[in-house]
Amino acid sequence: MQEHLLFIGIGLWEIILLFILVIPFLLMIWAIVDLTRRNFKDSTNKIIWALAIIFIPFIGAVVYLTIGTQQSINPDT
Repeated sequence: MQEHLLFIGIGLWEIILLFILVIPFLLMIWAIVDLTRRNFKDSTNKIIWALAIIFIPFIGAVVYLTIGTQQSINPDT
């Protein structure tokens, strides 16, 4: 019998699935939305970041959110 966490029916496999599939997907969506709201000095940078986020989903999103946001013209928005 599998134990459930927090009495809401979430077991170990659901948590593993959450970390493997859902969280990286949400991180990618967050990075794409942030990318569309920012302005860059060169429009090529925005295209390169979009390609990195789409084709290297988890790593591209993490790198964009840590480094790419600092390259924008309006970093505080």
